[in-house]
Amino acid sequence: MKLTPILIFFFFSQLLSSQTQDKVDFVRGAVFIEPIPQEKQIKGSVSYQFDVKSDVESIFLDAVNMEFSKVALDDETIDFEYDNRKLTIKPQLLKDKNHTLRIDYVTKPKQTVYFIEGNPIEPPEILAGPFSPDDVIYEGDWTKIVQVWTQGQGKYTSHWLPSLDDMTDKIEFDISIIADMGFTVISNGKLKSMDSIDEFSKLWQFDMQNPMSSYLVGFAIGNFDKVTVQSSSGIPIELYYEPKDSLKVEPTYRYSKRIFDFLEQEIGVAYPWQNYKQVPVQDFLYAGMENTTCTIFSNQYVIDSTAFVDKNYVNVNAHELAHQWFGNLVTETSSEHHWLHEGFATFYAYLAERDIFGNDYYYWRLWETATALNRFSEDDQGEALQNPNAGSLTFYEKGAWALVMLQEKVGEEAFKKAIKTYLKTYAYQSVSIPDFITEMEKESGLDLKEFHQTWLRSDEFPMEEVKAFLSKKSASLNRFFELQDQIGEQKDTAETIVKSNWENFNSSFLKRNLVLKYGSQFSPSFLQEVLHTDDLKERQSVILSQNTIPKELQTEMESLLNDTSYTTIEAALYRLWTDFPEKRAQYLDATNGIDGFPNKNIRLLWLTLALVTPDYQPDRTPTYFQELTQYTGSAYHFETRLLAFQYLQNIGGFAPESLKNLIDACNHHVWHFKKSAMDMLNNFLKEEGNLAKVKSLYPSLSQEEKRFLDKTLGE
Repeated sequence: MKLTPILIFFFFSQLLSSQTQDKVDFVRGAVFIEPIPQEKQIKGSVSYQFDVKSDVESIFLDAVNMEFSKVALDDETIDFEYDNRKLTIKPQLLKDKNHTLRIDYVTKPKQTVYFIEGNPIEPPEILAGPFSPDDVIYEGDWTKIVQVWTQGQGKYTSHWLPSLDDMTDKIEFDISIIADMGFTVISNGKLKSMDSIDEFSKLWQFDMQNPMSSYLVGFAIGNFDKVTVQSSSGIPIELYYEPKDSLKVEPTYRYSKRIFDFLEQEIGVAYPWQNYKQVPVQDFLYAGMENTTCTIFSNQYVIDSTAFVDKNYVNVNAHELAHQWFGNLVTETSSEHHWLHEGFATFYAYLAERDIFGNDYYYWRLWETATALNRFSEDDQGEALQNPNAGSLTFYEKGAWALVMLQEKVGEEAFKKAIKTYLKTYAYQSVSIPDFITEMEKESGLDLKEFHQTWLRSDEFPMEEVKAFLSKKSASLNRFFELQDQIGEQKDTAETIVKSNWENFNSSFLKRNLVLKYGSQFSPSFLQEVLHTDDLKERQSVILSQNTIPKELQTEMESLLNDTSYTTIEAALYRLWTDFPEKRAQYLDATNGIDGFPNKNIRLLWLTLALVTPDYQPDRTPTYFQELTQYTGSAYHFETRLLAFQYLQNIGGFAPESLKNLIDACNHHVWHFKKSAMDMLNNFLKEEGNLAKVKSLYPSLSQEEKRFLDKTLGE
């Protein structure tokens, strides 16, 4: 799984806290799912085939808050016990026998399955099927729900499917799903059949050939089209998108085939599954999730070519694909060994990016993560990679660094051979760090105890070792370190030292990082030279380095409003609008109509600036205010909503509609968005007169929102 940058860490569950059962082996699960959208409910059944390895008197499945209409062992109804978390049967079963356990159930998942409601503001063509445009406003059918998708990271599939939370249990799951006629269903494995049940719905059946842990079972339902490409080894790669995003398919999925081919070759083990699918969904909790054969990812990565410059799907694309080997083919035994998932996926994603963007990109990206890890370590927050409660910065970035340094230590040839042996030896099994280290020691002939202590057991990040490595590997980083040492604390010498060497720098990464670090010390004349370059990122580094734009740079900075970079345009618009108030109307005119990234970063900034600019199109002010308010609604992605809320808060613009949307956001399934909304609501309530404004909304709220508000207000 790949987390979004906004998430500093996630609380990874203690995966061995659940009870294990070693006397039976669940081999195959035939799953039938029918989402009931008007109830946000799952109606389902599952039939498990299992083998008895030794005489057993009790069998359980993890199942959270479910109602069971049938539990049958070998077609005979059987009594069961249930505590809202585990379903237990107590048969007398003998060793070396095979049995079938059938369970029919209904559940209303509080997590793991998410029913995403439609957008009555967007054009109605986002929906498919025999609907009229007005249907989007109706409750109680599929026209209200435009997507249903799962996110079962860790051990949460048991919220919608009776299963085994223990990662060490590997089962071949075959999935059948009923959905509305106008929607596409994507799930694990190969689509075996798609048959109409009646004029309203279809049954989609998917076949898996190899076993996986239950947390990797997933599905997505929505209005999707797809393009299919084929890897060099013949694996079908299905790339899904919403029809409204057809022009964004190429930049979104740019390099997908290249990434797939690279990873197969670099890892040295053939892709272990039948096919591969990628599906972007609304309001996904993280950046992406590596369900076996079926990555689900945030539609915030569905981008145009301009966005690609600053924010693209390449890293997440490679990260989730690498998980198909590291996490899905071989799976950790417990969270103490989580490095074997996230560290490996992060490492191979960086290698894929190096193949695409070059060595300079790769080593500067590693330097960026090293500085973050070093700050973390120096603040006494450093974590060991074998700490099961470590955060994402440790598991992902320190984990990737451990592999970079391990490969350097044992040599590339031995490293690749050990990876290949490790994956083949433990294919479709569970593994621990000692399993991996043993294979690496065998191939390299080295004792890796020192590596183990430095990189896996220690809380500290070995920054000096990392800098020495980067200095040796990257000429541009080596030069950067030399210049840093030369300038030291005497920042006033930065321009003289940097400028005297500028023409000899061959690395754009070196130039842009020097500007970002020392640009506030550079003279306008030197910055003008930088702004005259054709390199978008070097130009961007100038605007990002300035707290105030010097008058001498006004004209050159205005040219940044035309750069093909949404990050640059956003920064330039805000800085120019702030520093040169006499030309605010011109800057707004020049950027009107630009949305920016999928979160509408430029449009939201533009609306806010337009509203607080005196005498700017006063006849349009109500329209602009309504548009900004509209973006706080639940039909929009939570990143867009959060930005809109923040801008309204900054200008004191909360009105009944946005306040109602803020209360709605306090019950959102993405926890960091929910927390931000709650903080904003609490701050709003502290101001005089605002309590009455919130109370006046009470009659228009849902029961859930009323309960939340009662709790918040202490009533």
